[in-house]
Amino acid sequence: MRKINFLLFVILAAFGFTIQAQSVDFGVKAGLNLASITGDDTSGLDSRTAFHFGVVAEISVSDKFSVQPELLYSAQGAKESFLGESIKVNFDYLTLPIMAKFYVSKGFSLEAGPQLGFLMSSKIKAVGESEDLKDITKGIDFGLDFGVGYKMDSGLNFGARYNLGLSNFWDIPSGTVDPEFGIGDIKNQNAVIQLYVGYFF
Repeated sequence: MRKINFLLFVILAAFGFTIQAQSVDFGVKAGLNLASITGDDTSGLDSRTAFHFGVVAEISVSDKFSVQPELLYSAQGAKESFLGESIKVNFDYLTLPIMAKFYVSKGFSLEAGPQLGFLMSSKIKAVGESEDLKDITKGIDFGLDFGVGYKMDSGLNFGARYNLGLSNFWDIPSGTVDPEFGIGDIKNQNAVIQLYVGYFF
């Protein structure tokens, strides 16, 4: 709850910046996800190659600083090979990053900020079968984003970002084991490397 309250504070602060903003630019972005799972019992997991896309708004506060809220669809998870079969854990989120952008030179920015993820789908896929994990996956995920970006005068922009998951995404009471999937007192977090290209109108 404290994490959500903190993010709400950041969102309200971002909207507060619009009052004194020099300009607000709207755009779109899309790119590659290299998603993985960190935490307990993850030594055999490989990254899932997926994608993200969505809309952004850059609120310029000064020539050197802006706030950029985004609304993105993000495909995440991981995969593992077991006895010659590929096992995939697929999480689909609607994410809301709120990025603080510091322009260190013309067009080039360093970025950081919190991210809230709303779970849309959670499944495990193996041997041509798919099982739903949504009942044992938390509906809200919290993390921090760090990245770099470059924006051209034309509005074309691109960059790289890392999402560090801070919350355990399993929703199983402590001391119990899920009877179907055997998941008990383990803690796992999302981690995603994103490469993207975007355009501001």
